Amino acid sequence: MTQYDVINLLKNHRSIRKFTEEKLSDETIRMLVEAAQSASTSSYVQAYTIIGVTDPEKKKALKEISTQPYVENNGHLFVFIADYRRHRDLSEEKEAPINFHLTEQFIVGTVDAALAAQNLAVAAESIGLGICYIGSLRNDMAKVIEILELPEGTFPLFGMVAGHPAHEGSVKERLPFEAVYHENTYQHLDETKEEIEDYDERVSAYYKERTGGKRDDSWSDQVVGMLNKKQRLDVDEVVKKQGFLGQ
Repeated sequence: MTQYDVINLLKNHRSIRKFTEEKLSDETIRMLVEAAQSASTSSYVQAYTIIGVTDPEKKKALKEISTQPYVENNGHLFVFIADYRRHRDLSEEKEAPINFHLTEQFIVGTVDAALAAQNLAVAAESIGLGICYIGSLRNDMAKVIEILELPEGTFPLFGMVAGHPAHEGSVKERLPFEAVYHENTYQHLDETKEEIEDYDERVSAYYKERTGGKRDDSWSDQVVGMLNKKQRLDVDEVVKKQGFLGQ
């Protein structure tokens, strides 16, 4: 391994949405989860759980929530859960109540799970597997909680499918360095507008080439259009019902 192999792997990331029928072995699943567990964790809290979904009926139900066929057809489906249930149970045993409902703990659980997931993603790609994050499980969080039988003190953040790729996928160019990295103070849009306009042109060309001219929207049009719509308004209520963001 050269000093830039890991960097090249990271920069070559692409989402894979078609997989062969080959399932991941138990050994591979364990290796990937252990890699995920090696991620940084705030104050050693480790406030997450990873659920591997293998039951065909549960996968089908989760696919119906997501609407994406690869949620059902993959090598393995992981669902990442922010989890303070074990901490709460431990606190009851020790008769020392914890404040997992606070916003800070909500953030910690979310970040812990995301860091673990990215470790798993990189580990999977390093051995030739493909992955795709599944944020669309949040289309109906309450139903996901029901399917996975999640107790109070937990909530589902996202899924990740992994498996042996049945297509190459394509690398989507990210925002320009100048738009993302600001030195010492925040730079507003007018200070990086030229770079973003150039980026929009390249993204539009990317979509036009990939779809044979059926799509040519820019990054700016895409994200503003998406964020302009009210989405997943039930999330706040469900998260609070699970015991988070309360008093």
